[in-house]
Order: sequence, then C-alpha cells, then structure tokens
Amino acid sequence: MRLKDYDSKDGKRVWLSESEIGLLLDHTDPNHVEMRIAFVLAARCGLRRQEIVDVAPAHLVENDTGPVVRVWHGKGDKYREVFAPRELEHLAYGLDRDADEPLVSCDPSTIYDWVARARDRCRAETGDDGWKYVGPHDLRRSWGVRLLEAGVLPSVVMELGGWEDWQTFRDHYLAEFSPEALRRERAKVGWLAEGRADPDPPASQQGYSVLGSGSNYPK
Repeated sequence: MRLKDYDSKDGKRVWLSESEIGLLLDHTDPNHVEMRIAFVLAARCGLRRQEIVDVAPAHLVENDTGPVVRVWHGKGDKYREVFAPRELEHLAYGLDRDADEPLVSCDPSTIYDWVARARDRCRAETGDDGWKYVGPHDLRRSWGVRLLEAGVLPSVVMELGGWEDWQTFRDHYLAEFSPEALRRERAKVGWLAEGRADPDPPASQQGYSVLGSGSNYPK
C-alpha cells in the first residue's frame, strides 16, 4: 500500500497492490452479490460510483477485444467502453435482472459505506492503519496505475478511464507508481534486503505491516 497526502484537503490518496485489491475483494459480504459487483466495477474496470450504479446487464457485451462494459453516461455524460473481467459476467448472470435494470441497485453513497466496511475488516486482519484511508476512488486510482505498469498504452488507459485532460492524467497517473513498482525498486538495493526472515510473506501481508506484530516488510 502506498499513501500520499492530498494537496488541498485532509486524508490521503491510496494505491493498493494487486494482493491488497484481492484482500479487499475477499472481504466483501459473501452473500452480497451486488457489493461484489460494485467492487469489481471499481477495482477491475475503474468505474466511478455514479457509473457503477448505472451499469445494467445489457451494458456487458463482447466485442473484438473481449468482454467490455459500456458506460453510457460517464463524467460529462461521455460514452466509453472499458475492458471487463470474466468474473463480472458470471456475477451479473447470477442475478435475476432485466436487461436494463441496474446490477447495483443502491445510491452511489452506499458504495462508500461498503468500501468502508470491507476496508475495516482488512485493517483488523492486517493491523495496517493505512486501510482507514481507502475509499472507492482509490480503487479506480489503483486500477489506472496498474494498467500503465502492465504496459497498456497511456492513450488507451485514458480512453478506458474517461480522462480527457492530458496534463491532469500525466500528473496524477503517469507520474505515480504502484506498491509493486516500489517493491521492484527496493529489490535493487541489496542492503535493504539483508537480514530478512521471510522472503515471501502471505498475500494478506504484502502491504505495509505492523513491525511490532512480528511481520516483515514486503519485498
């Protein structure tokens, strides 16, 4: 997990690692399919809260690139298409929804409450106070940076995420990096790894850990 102060407001921006995204998804309520869908749309598709509650089964389609989500009313009422994981299809088909009925039938503010509930469980499990700063937009932020580091063209990431201002995108995404990038850079410094007891911690500990608990820093 990487944290950074906001420039002009309280709180912190957060970038979650892939293992931390997985941990957050694991802490959705097991019998709450809509909650899981909302998290997948945020963390795996980069959708904003209002965009999440607008998605209906008819918006999940297959084109030449694979499964995508059609976002009909993005920010500024702009249309775009976003790569979607197969899990989203499976979750959507498991719900009894009409083609134009929203998959996530709640107010956008409820998604913030869901993320807060799951992040509190992650915080309790890991002992990492950084979780208390995680909100829905941090899932979108982490998604965008992970796409860039996976080698997706910046112009494609901008289109998928609905970003039109190049300077803003450059400053907030191209100029940032994920916890995975930090681990790779740290591994280049031999003396930082000296004396490490556990070279490969479990996935639930591959973020910042509480040193007093006996856990180790991630590689």
